Amino acid sequence: MKKAWELAYDLFSNAEPTVLAEEEQGWTAIKAVSKFYDSILSLDWSSNVPGSGAPEKIMVAAIQALENRGYKVENGYELLEKGMKAHSENNFVELHKISAELKNELLNAKKDEESEYWKFKYYNDYEEYIKKVNFNEPVEVDVNSEKFKDQIKAAWMSQLIGAAMGTMVEGYTSKNLYKAFGDVKDYIRKPNTYNDDITFEIAFLDAFKEKGYEVTSKDIALSWIGLIPSGWSAEEIALRNIRGGLLPPESGEFNNPFNEWIGAQMRGAVCGMVAPGNPKLAAELAWKDGIVSHINNGVLGEVFNAIMISLAFVEKDVKEIVKTAINLIPIDSEYYSVVKFAYDVSMKYSDWHDALAECEKKYIKYNWIHSYPNACCEVIALMYGDGDYDKTLNIITMCGIDADCNAGMIMPILGIQKGMSVIPKRLISPAFNKLITYMRYYEEIKLDDLVDDTLIYIKKAKY
Repeated sequence: MKKAWELAYDLFSNAEPTVLAEEEQGWTAIKAVSKFYDSILSLDWSSNVPGSGAPEKIMVAAIQALENRGYKVENGYELLEKGMKAHSENNFVELHKISAELKNELLNAKKDEESEYWKFKYYNDYEEYIKKVNFNEPVEVDVNSEKFKDQIKAAWMSQLIGAAMGTMVEGYTSKNLYKAFGDVKDYIRKPNTYNDDITFEIAFLDAFKEKGYEVTSKDIALSWIGLIPSGWSAEEIALRNIRGGLLPPESGEFNNPFNEWIGAQMRGAVCGMVAPGNPKLAAELAWKDGIVSHINNGVLGEVFNAIMISLAFVEKDVKEIVKTAINLIPIDSEYYSVVKFAYDVSMKYSDWHDALAECEKKYIKYNWIHSYPNACCEVIALMYGDGDYDKTLNIITMCGIDADCNAGMIMPILGIQKGMSVIPKRLISPAFNKLITYMRYYEEIKLDDLVDDTLIYIKKAKY
């Protein structure tokens, strides 16, 4: 191949001068780009969650997230006040300046030595994690059987059901959901497949189909950047980092306040599905996937869900799955303290509302999109749901907060255990026959094709 200077000179020397008409000069496109960046920035300061309309201020949440992670953002609140004022006045000149300053403050946040966060071990990589836990030998699962195909279909269907139910109510407290809708046991509007959770799992599968169990974090990151145009919070920052040339683990680490939020936890199911009966392998895949956008406890959240999904293929007792998964999280990690707390309060109270109230009180300083309060909801719903599909879905929905992510991760456990027959017919909407996404290449996916592809990739990887 020619040298870069030769390619550049060929382009320059062969260019033929011309006179452009006004509409051909390109300034209209520049103005469109300006409006695009203004609208993107505006979302950082105030937006509403698609699907439920819940309010969110991502810049406020960024400071909150870093404080949760044991840092001080020294000038953050002053800039936050200025930014909220500029946003309310639609002053984008000032808002761009203030946002740049605030992001620099986030990047250079100082460690808070007094924070409880630093009393727990920080897990940098999978090797550190695997030394602290003891996995049993994997249980062989017949991936060629009709039973396994039924389990995979039930897993994907349950994820669609949980996500659809949760998308309608996410971003609100349990108390306010009861006040607005009563005890939600059915869809409150016509369900659909719109959600960003499953998007990243499909991207994982796209990488997995080529590399199988040898898939790397880099493979997954490149799948993301090729297929997914945009994300939210940790995933959006990771996408920007990848686009700028930062690959895992830097893509999840660099100036990413949200990398212990729910984004990795919400995509653990697919790692468990492709590693049936082998939670150690599921955990390894979850770690590879998690570090694309997350760190430490954020990654452990994905590991936790992947382990539970993997165990569902070979364990009939839901409570035993929860207990085993908790014991496969390092005891000196903060994430372990969270899921163990939720487990303990679930054993303490007869009514799940009391257990939830304890968790809400303990983790009040965490954003509703953070992995901790949502992990508590998962544990509570599984412990009080008693393996009953309707009951578990009702509890995880009424726990509120990031309900679509939570339901999308735990409902497949029950689907896998008992297959499609366990899913109430009223919950299986015709809308679920075809997934509509905002991804490149995967704009529409038939559910049956997704099931078949998942089976093909698993068989190809195993044999």
